[in-house]
Amino acid sequence: MIADHLFFAGINTLLAWSVYVVLLSGSLSFAQGAFMALGCYCAGVLTVKLGWPLLPATLVAGVFSAVIAFLVGYPTVKLKGIYFILVTLGVTVCVRVLLENFKFIGGVGGFGGMHGADVYAVAATLGGVGGLLYLFSLGSWQRICDAVREDELVAASMGINVVMVKLLTIATGAFIAGLAGSLYGHYMNFVRPENFDVLLSIYVVLYVVLGGVNNMWGSLLGAFVMTLLPEYFRILAEWRPTVFGLSILLILLLRPQGILQFRTLTVKKRGALGS
Repeated sequence: MIADHLFFAGINTLLAWSVYVVLLSGSLSFAQGAFMALGCYCAGVLTVKLGWPLLPATLVAGVFSAVIAFLVGYPTVKLKGIYFILVTLGVTVCVRVLLENFKFIGGVGGFGGMHGADVYAVAATLGGVGGLLYLFSLGSWQRICDAVREDELVAASMGINVVMVKLLTIATGAFIAGLAGSLYGHYMNFVRPENFDVLLSIYVVLYVVLGGVNNMWGSLLGAFVMTLLPEYFRILAEWRPTVFGLSILLILLLRPQGILQFRTLTVKKRGALGS
Protein backbone atom coordinates (compact mmCIF):
# COMPACT_ATOMS: atom_id res chain seq x y z
CA MET A 1 0.00 0.00 0.00
CA ILE A 2 2.82 2.41 0.85
CA ALA A 3 4.40 1.75 -2.55
CA ASP A 4 1.07 2.53 -4.24
CA HIS A 5 0.73 5.81 -2.38
CA LEU A 6 4.29 6.84 -3.19
CA PHE A 7 3.80 5.92 -6.84
CA PHE A 8 0.71 8.09 -7.23
CA ALA A 9 2.36 10.92 -5.30
CA GLY A 10 5.25 10.72 -7.77
CA ILE A 11 2.89 10.76 -10.76
CA ASN A 12 1.07 13.78 -9.36
CA THR A 13 4.41 15.52 -8.80
CA LEU A 14 5.34 15.01 -12.45
CA LEU A 15 1.97 16.43 -13.49
CA ALA A 16 2.40 19.37 -11.13
CA TRP A 17 5.83 20.05 -12.62
CA SER A 18 4.27 19.96 -16.09
CA VAL A 19 1.92 22.78 -15.01
CA TYR A 20 4.76 24.65 -13.29
CA VAL A 21 6.83 24.66 -16.49
CA VAL A 22 3.96 26.23 -18.45
CA LEU A 23 3.45 28.78 -15.67
CA LEU A 24 7.07 29.86 -16.04
CA SER A 25 6.11 31.78 -19.19
CA GLY A 26 2.92 33.20 -17.69
CA SER A 27 0.34 30.74 -19.05
CA LEU A 28 -1.96 28.47 -17.06
CA SER A 29 -2.84 25.15 -18.65
CA PHE A 30 -5.72 22.85 -17.78
CA ALA A 31 -4.78 20.43 -20.57
CA GLN A 32 -2.20 18.35 -18.70
CA GLY A 33 -4.70 15.52 -18.21
CA ALA A 34 -5.12 15.37 -21.99
CA PHE A 35 -1.36 15.22 -22.61
CA MET A 36 -1.06 12.59 -19.90
CA ALA A 37 -3.71 10.54 -21.72
CA LEU A 38 -1.91 10.89 -25.05
CA GLY A 39 1.33 9.70 -23.47
CA CYS A 40 -0.41 6.80 -21.77
CA TYR A 41 -2.12 5.51 -24.89
CA CYS A 42 0.89 6.13 -27.15
CA ALA A 43 3.20 4.15 -24.87
CA GLY A 44 0.52 1.47 -24.46
CA VAL A 45 0.24 0.96 -28.21
CA LEU A 46 4.03 0.75 -28.54
CA THR A 47 4.47 -1.81 -25.74
CA VAL A 48 1.31 -3.91 -26.10
CA LYS A 49 0.75 -3.91 -29.85
CA LEU A 50 4.30 -3.40 -31.13
CA GLY A 51 6.32 -5.08 -28.38
CA TRP A 52 8.54 -2.15 -27.45
CA PRO A 53 10.37 -2.02 -24.09
CA LEU A 54 8.92 0.41 -21.56
CA LEU A 55 11.78 2.92 -21.48
CA PRO A 56 11.91 3.86 -25.19
CA ALA A 57 8.12 3.72 -25.37
CA THR A 58 7.88 6.19 -22.49
CA LEU A 59 10.33 8.60 -24.11
CA VAL A 60 8.50 8.42 -27.44
CA ALA A 61 5.21 8.97 -25.62
CA GLY A 62 6.62 12.11 -24.03
CA VAL A 63 7.83 13.39 -27.40
CA PHE A 64 4.45 12.58 -28.98
CA SER A 65 2.61 14.59 -26.31
CA ALA A 66 5.08 17.46 -26.76
CA VAL A 67 4.58 17.55 -30.54
CA ILE A 68 0.80 17.57 -30.20
CA ALA A 69 1.04 20.34 -27.59
CA PHE A 70 3.30 22.38 -29.88
CA LEU A 71 0.88 22.01 -32.82
CA VAL A 72 -2.17 22.84 -30.71
CA GLY A 73 -0.41 25.67 -28.94
CA TYR A 74 0.88 27.43 -32.05
CA PRO A 75 -2.46 28.96 -33.13
CA THR A 76 -3.57 29.70 -29.55
CA VAL A 77 -0.41 30.77 -27.72
CA LYS A 78 -1.12 34.49 -28.22
CA LEU A 79 -4.33 34.18 -26.21
CA LYS A 80 -4.12 35.41 -22.65
CA GLY A 81 -5.82 34.78 -19.34
CA ILE A 82 -9.23 33.16 -19.34
CA TYR A 83 -9.21 32.70 -23.12
CA PHE A 84 -6.12 30.50 -23.04
CA ILE A 85 -7.54 28.57 -20.08
CA LEU A 86 -10.78 27.90 -22.00
CA VAL A 87 -8.78 26.58 -24.95
CA THR A 88 -6.86 24.17 -22.72
CA LEU A 89 -10.11 22.95 -21.15
CA GLY A 90 -11.46 22.40 -24.66
CA VAL A 91 -8.36 20.39 -25.56
CA THR A 92 -8.94 18.12 -22.56
CA VAL A 93 -12.56 17.48 -23.54
CA CYS A 94 -11.69 16.91 -27.20
CA VAL A 95 -8.94 14.41 -26.40
CA ARG A 96 -11.27 12.41 -24.15
CA VAL A 97 -13.97 12.31 -26.85
CA LEU A 98 -11.37 11.26 -29.44
CA LEU A 99 -10.11 8.42 -27.24
CA GLU A 100 -13.65 7.24 -26.52
CA ASN A 101 -14.33 6.91 -30.26
CA PHE A 102 -11.01 5.39 -31.35
CA LYS A 103 -11.71 1.66 -31.51
CA PHE A 104 -8.07 0.74 -32.17
CA ILE A 105 -7.25 1.57 -28.56
CA GLY A 106 -10.46 0.21 -27.06
CA GLY A 107 -12.70 3.26 -27.19
CA VAL A 108 -15.02 3.63 -24.22
CA GLY A 109 -14.20 0.07 -23.13
CA GLY A 110 -10.64 1.03 -22.27
CA PHE A 111 -7.18 -0.25 -23.12
CA GLY A 112 -5.28 -2.90 -21.19
CA GLY A 113 -2.29 -5.23 -21.20
CA MET A 114 0.28 -2.64 -20.09
CA HIS A 115 2.75 -3.56 -17.36
CA GLY A 116 6.29 -2.97 -16.16
CA ALA A 117 6.17 0.34 -14.26
CA ASP A 118 6.77 0.48 -10.52
CA VAL A 119 7.64 2.94 -7.79
CA TYR A 120 11.34 2.73 -8.71
CA ALA A 121 10.59 3.75 -12.29
CA VAL A 122 8.64 6.80 -11.18
CA ALA A 123 11.38 7.65 -8.63
CA ALA A 124 14.01 7.54 -11.38
CA THR A 125 11.83 9.72 -13.61
CA LEU A 126 11.31 12.18 -10.76
CA GLY A 127 15.05 12.35 -10.21
CA GLY A 128 15.78 12.95 -13.88
CA VAL A 129 13.05 15.54 -14.47
CA GLY A 130 13.69 17.23 -11.12
CA GLY A 131 17.42 17.46 -11.81
CA LEU A 132 16.85 19.03 -15.22
CA LEU A 133 14.34 21.51 -13.80
CA TYR A 134 16.78 22.50 -11.07
CA LEU A 135 19.58 23.08 -13.59
CA PHE A 136 17.12 25.05 -15.70
CA SER A 137 16.23 27.24 -12.72
CA LEU A 138 19.90 28.15 -12.25
CA GLY A 139 20.53 29.26 -15.81
CA SER A 140 19.67 32.04 -18.22
CA TRP A 141 16.52 30.31 -19.52
CA GLN A 142 14.91 30.90 -16.13
CA ARG A 143 15.51 34.64 -16.51
CA ILE A 144 14.13 34.59 -20.05
CA CYS A 145 10.93 32.92 -18.86
CA ASP A 146 10.71 35.38 -15.97
CA ALA A 147 10.92 38.26 -18.43
CA VAL A 148 8.17 36.83 -20.63
CA ARG A 149 5.94 36.16 -17.64
CA GLU A 150 6.37 39.62 -16.11
CA ASP A 151 5.98 41.73 -19.27
CA GLU A 152 5.79 40.32 -22.79
CA LEU A 153 6.23 43.71 -24.49
CA VAL A 154 9.42 44.49 -22.60
CA ALA A 155 10.72 40.96 -23.24
CA ALA A 156 10.03 41.33 -26.97
CA SER A 157 11.81 44.70 -27.01
CA MET A 158 14.88 42.92 -25.59
CA GLY A 159 14.94 40.54 -28.56
CA ILE A 160 13.21 37.59 -26.89
CA ASN A 161 10.92 35.53 -29.13
CA VAL A 162 7.93 35.50 -26.80
CA VAL A 163 5.83 33.12 -28.89
CA MET A 164 8.61 30.55 -29.15
CA VAL A 165 9.36 30.71 -25.42
CA LYS A 166 5.70 30.07 -24.62
CA LEU A 167 5.49 27.23 -27.13
CA LEU A 168 8.61 25.58 -25.73
CA THR A 169 7.28 25.72 -22.17
CA ILE A 170 3.93 24.29 -23.30
CA ALA A 171 5.67 21.47 -25.20
CA THR A 172 8.03 20.75 -22.30
CA GLY A 173 5.12 20.58 -19.88
CA ALA A 174 3.32 18.18 -22.22
CA PHE A 175 6.46 16.05 -22.47
CA ILE A 176 6.57 15.66 -18.68
CA ALA A 177 2.83 14.90 -18.60
CA GLY A 178 3.35 12.28 -21.32
CA LEU A 179 6.03 10.57 -19.24
CA ALA A 180 3.65 10.52 -16.28
CA GLY A 181 0.89 9.07 -18.46
CA SER A 182 3.09 6.25 -19.72
CA LEU A 183 4.18 5.25 -16.22
CA TYR A 184 0.61 5.53 -14.92
CA GLY A 185 -0.81 3.26 -17.62
CA HIS A 186 1.90 0.64 -17.20
CA TYR A 187 1.30 0.59 -13.45
CA MET A 188 -2.49 0.42 -13.62
CA ASN A 189 -2.41 -2.18 -16.45
CA PHE A 190 -5.80 -0.95 -17.69
CA VAL A 191 -7.06 2.58 -18.36
CA ARG A 192 -10.15 4.28 -19.73
CA PRO A 193 -10.59 7.75 -21.21
CA GLU A 194 -12.53 8.77 -18.11
CA ASN A 195 -9.32 8.42 -16.08
CA PHE A 196 -8.09 11.62 -17.74
CA ASP A 197 -11.00 14.01 -17.36
CA VAL A 198 -11.04 17.73 -16.64
CA LEU A 199 -11.13 17.16 -12.89
CA LEU A 200 -7.66 15.59 -13.03
CA SER A 201 -6.25 18.71 -14.70
CA ILE A 202 -7.94 20.92 -12.11
CA TYR A 203 -6.45 18.93 -9.23
CA VAL A 204 -2.99 19.19 -10.77
CA VAL A 205 -3.23 22.98 -11.00
CA LEU A 206 -4.35 23.08 -7.37
CA TYR A 207 -1.24 21.11 -6.34
CA VAL A 208 0.90 23.88 -7.81
CA VAL A 209 -1.14 26.73 -6.34
CA LEU A 210 -1.09 25.11 -2.91
CA GLY A 211 2.65 24.41 -2.84
CA GLY A 212 3.79 27.60 -4.52
CA VAL A 213 4.09 28.79 -8.11
CA ASN A 214 7.52 30.40 -7.79
CA ASN A 215 9.69 27.28 -7.61
CA MET A 216 9.69 23.57 -8.43
CA TRP A 217 9.74 22.57 -4.76
CA GLY A 218 6.30 24.03 -4.18
CA SER A 219 4.80 21.75 -6.83
CA LEU A 220 6.49 18.75 -5.26
CA LEU A 221 5.25 19.68 -1.78
CA GLY A 222 1.69 20.36 -2.93
CA ALA A 223 1.47 17.09 -4.88
CA PHE A 224 2.83 14.93 -2.08
CA VAL A 225 0.77 16.57 0.67
CA MET A 226 -2.54 16.50 -1.20
CA THR A 227 -1.96 12.94 -2.46
CA LEU A 228 -0.80 11.34 0.77
CA LEU A 229 -2.88 13.26 3.31
CA PRO A 230 -6.28 11.79 2.29
CA GLU A 231 -4.72 8.30 2.12
CA TYR A 232 -3.42 8.33 5.67
CA PHE A 233 -6.44 10.13 7.09
CA ARG A 234 -9.18 7.98 5.63
CA ILE A 235 -11.91 10.30 6.86
CA LEU A 236 -10.60 12.86 4.37
CA ALA A 237 -10.75 10.55 1.35
CA GLU A 238 -14.41 11.11 0.47
CA TRP A 239 -14.11 14.77 1.42
CA ARG A 240 -11.17 15.39 -0.90
CA PRO A 241 -12.90 18.11 -3.01
CA THR A 242 -13.94 19.95 0.16
CA VAL A 243 -10.45 19.64 1.64
CA PHE A 244 -8.95 20.93 -1.60
CA GLY A 245 -11.33 23.88 -1.72
CA LEU A 246 -10.75 24.91 1.88
CA SER A 247 -6.99 24.47 1.55
CA ILE A 248 -6.79 26.65 -1.54
CA LEU A 249 -9.05 29.28 0.05
CA LEU A 250 -6.86 29.48 3.15
CA ILE A 251 -3.65 29.57 1.13
CA LEU A 252 -4.95 32.36 -1.10
CA LEU A 253 -5.96 34.37 1.95
CA LEU A 254 -2.83 33.79 4.02
CA ARG A 255 -0.10 33.10 1.43
CA PRO A 256 -1.30 34.13 -2.05
CA GLN A 257 1.82 32.72 -3.76
CA GLY A 258 1.61 29.32 -2.04
CA ILE A 259 3.33 27.68 0.90
CA LEU A 260 6.83 28.01 -0.58
CA GLN A 261 7.10 31.53 -1.98
CA PHE A 262 10.86 31.84 -2.59
CA ARG A 263 12.51 31.81 -6.00
CA THR A 264 15.58 29.72 -6.81
CA LEU A 265 18.51 32.08 -7.39
CA THR A 266 20.18 31.80 -10.77
CA VAL A 267 23.95 31.43 -11.02
CA LYS A 268 24.30 35.03 -12.21
CA LYS A 269 22.21 36.30 -9.31
CA ARG A 270 24.23 34.26 -6.80
CA GLY A 271 27.41 35.83 -8.14
CA ALA A 272 25.94 39.32 -7.85
CA LEU A 273 24.94 38.72 -4.25
CA GLY A 274 28.36 37.32 -3.41
CA SER A 275 30.30 40.24 -4.87
